[in-house]
Amino acid sequence: MFIGRKTELALLAKRMDRVTAAGSGTAVAIRGRRQVGKSRLVQEFCDLSEVPYVFSTATKGASPIEAVAAFLRDLKESALPADPEIVPLLDNGSWPDALRILASTLPGRPSIVVLDELPWLAEQDPLFDGALQTAWDRLLSSKPVLLLLLGSDIHMMERLTAYDRPFYGRADNLVLGPLNPADTGEALGLDAADAIDAHLVSGGLPGIIRTWPHGTPALEFIEMECADPAAALFNVPEASLLAEFPNPDISRRVLEAVGAGDRTHANIAASAGSREGVLASGTLSPLLRRLTNEKNVLAVDEPLSTRPGKPALYRVADSNLRLYLTALRAAHEQARRGRPEAGFRLVRRRWTSWRGRAVEPLIRQALELADLPWPDVETVGGWWNRQFNPEIDLIGADRAPVADRICFAGSIKWLNSPFDAHDLAELRRSTVQVPGLDPATTALVAVSLSGVDATDPIDLVWTPRDVVAAWRP
Repeated sequence: MFIGRKTELALLAKRMDRVTAAGSGTAVAIRGRRQVGKSRLVQEFCDLSEVPYVFSTATKGASPIEAVAAFLRDLKESALPADPEIVPLLDNGSWPDALRILASTLPGRPSIVVLDELPWLAEQDPLFDGALQTAWDRLLSSKPVLLLLLGSDIHMMERLTAYDRPFYGRADNLVLGPLNPADTGEALGLDAADAIDAHLVSGGLPGIIRTWPHGTPALEFIEMECADPAAALFNVPEASLLAEFPNPDISRRVLEAVGAGDRTHANIAASAGSREGVLASGTLSPLLRRLTNEKNVLAVDEPLSTRPGKPALYRVADSNLRLYLTALRAAHEQARRGRPEAGFRLVRRRWTSWRGRAVEPLIRQALELADLPWPDVETVGGWWNRQFNPEIDLIGADRAPVADRICFAGSIKWLNSPFDAHDLAELRRSTVQVPGLDPATTALVAVSLSGVDATDPIDLVWTPRDVVAAWRP
């Protein structure tokens, strides 16, 4: 079953309409992490479009000659050429040759060309980018073809269309993220609270959601998977980790430290250090920037108020990988040893604290998407001081990281007990420390898994249903 992606399919259909109307080519570069569903989305689009297409996937580690030969085989076996015999299988071909052959096979009516795992082609042959640009400018762009370029190495895909690269300005960019909580809940037949749990556990990755039995709550699903060492719940994050960090280098140690719960620069430096001591700031700071800005495997949160604040807090951006590093990897080891019950007990012990942290960025994102009573709110974050006493879960402001105006402050209580009068009193006591927050005018917000049990008025109360509804049209 194909899940969600109505917006992305509509965007691709719009490009196909442009190709049909203009009679000329359009290129789209689609990037996103592994298992997010890029290939499945494009295959669904090709099937729905009902036009001839070729779908060619590169093989990592293949030589340029092998890559060209594989592409020509895919082209020959596709519906693109009117006569497959016109596609030669070159023994010693190059990408300029292959792309000229592709251009000669394109029909006079709209068609689609898909190059999947494009970074591997560029990795194999440094001349590939230039050959693609030349072929596009001289041969392909004048024909009614939609060229879709897919890749899981996000940084390399960004570089493909960067200003100093040959293909700059020639392709639209589409970033494919995970499925949202609403799509996850709809696909699995879960109510709002269970849909959020399922989204956090799966990371919204179709590769895991497809293996999830309909109507099954998250902990029940994890318990079943702990009996299967080959389960996608374990293998998808493990494969992603090995693909991005094949060697146990310093970058891997930094990621492991963040995944284990170290959030500040100082704590990460201590955990990722060695016998010689903590990791030096001159080494750690560039690594954190790379893991955040290039690899996109980490995210950084800064305290939000009307004054700059410290410290910045790091977290694993993908909740599925975060759960894997926190508990699933250890549970997987138990499963491999034939001890599924021990593996599940480990996950269950860490579940409440992990879920409480993992849901915070999801709720902040939902509030940013929602139509709130405060039209000036453009960003939602949190606030904390150096002692982390207090930590305010929600700050709604007009901009980040330094706001002009704070519109609301709030608390997230993701437990099996309601947000009560004690929680509300603690929120009021804590918010007076936030720079720029006026207790007389700033609204209070409560987001609770189990509802609210407080007699004093709260300006906005959200339940899981409201969180999920933020992603619905």
